Amino acid sequence: MDVAIVSLGTELVTGQTVDTNASWLGGALTGLGAHVRGVTVLPDVLDPIVDALREATAMADLVVVTGGLGPTADDLTRIAIATLLNADLVLDEPSLAHIRTLFADRGRTMPESNHVQAMIPAGAAAIPNPIGTAPGIRAKAGRATLVAMPGVPGEMRAMFDASVRPLIAARAGATVHRRIHTFGLTESDLGERIADLMTRGRNPDVGTAAKSATITVRLHAHGADEAEARARADADVATIRSRLGLHVVGVDDETLPVAVGRLLVQRGETLATAESCTGGWIAKRIVDVPGSSVWFTHGYVTYADSAKRDLLGVRSETLNAHGAVSAETVVEMAEGARTRSGADWAIAVSGIAGPGGGTDEKPVGLVHFGFAHAGGTFVHERRWGHTLSRTEIRSRTAWAALNWLRLALLRA
Repeated sequence: MDVAIVSLGTELVTGQTVDTNASWLGGALTGLGAHVRGVTVLPDVLDPIVDALREATAMADLVVVTGGLGPTADDLTRIAIATLLNADLVLDEPSLAHIRTLFADRGRTMPESNHVQAMIPAGAAAIPNPIGTAPGIRAKAGRATLVAMPGVPGEMRAMFDASVRPLIAARAGATVHRRIHTFGLTESDLGERIADLMTRGRNPDVGTAAKSATITVRLHAHGADEAEARARADADVATIRSRLGLHVVGVDDETLPVAVGRLLVQRGETLATAESCTGGWIAKRIVDVPGSSVWFTHGYVTYADSAKRDLLGVRSETLNAHGAVSAETVVEMAEGARTRSGADWAIAVSGIAGPGGGTDEKPVGLVHFGFAHAGGTFVHERRWGHTLSRTEIRSRTAWAALNWLRLALLRA
């Protein structure tokens, strides 16, 4: 089932209100196995709305409209649908009775302006509103079924669940969604490796989304039933794992911190962190994982040189000779964190997050990573570049530290 979403409201176009309805509907519709082909956001102007509905009903099996069903002059959805259908607006008596009852239950008399909410294009059907005054509208327009719902999020979601979801579920078959999380590849490099899987119109539908150096391959597999959809999805997941190798962090809910925790638990080992430039972000991402107390013992935030000396035992000679941002310092930070915490592994990071503080020798974006374990200590250096923001440098550093630990655990 191909679906088009149309969100109406001048407040959405001008940025006064965020269109949460379209986002929620996209997830709900995709979860039901429907193919969302586009989202259109329009102001409260009649002609563009009619044009958008005409275009949407020509390309989709289902058109879902939100907004514009209120009682005021700028609520144009019912008029636009009537214009599209070349139909008159007629009174739907059950809807009017429902509206009157709602007002009576609240101890109020229905204003005359609410009468218009019970007006439905001839030939269309009213959709009951379980919690509000505005009924929805369901009509046939060309190849498409057109469904209009209120813009109030709570009313829209209640109406969708009660009346629209069953309509889609009966027609859409089954969809299985998978997410493959990767680290260490650019989006273009990853795309080249799985280009054939991303062919337009292919089933499963495969795409990518990048965030803070982590790239997630999202996969939607469709089938006549769940077993068929799952078989298609599993086959693509296996292919992607094979092609991307160690760049695959995990699948579905196994994010990078979850993967690190799983590997530590399998080995019966624990972890401590010692952070300077990241200010506790590595530890924060670890403790976001439920149950991380099993494998995470200590998190040291040693921003000042004195903290590195006092809490981790970094020598003054090392700091004076090499500086806080150096391979020598993160070695002693990692070894100190491991020794003082009693953990099996320790991560240490120290860098220049900017925007100031960089030099030709140590520019903004330079970060040193140290990893200590029973087999010894190793270091990495990363230069993120001065074009990234302070926040992005710190975020990428936290993710990179966890990924290098993941790879070390896999190889240990």
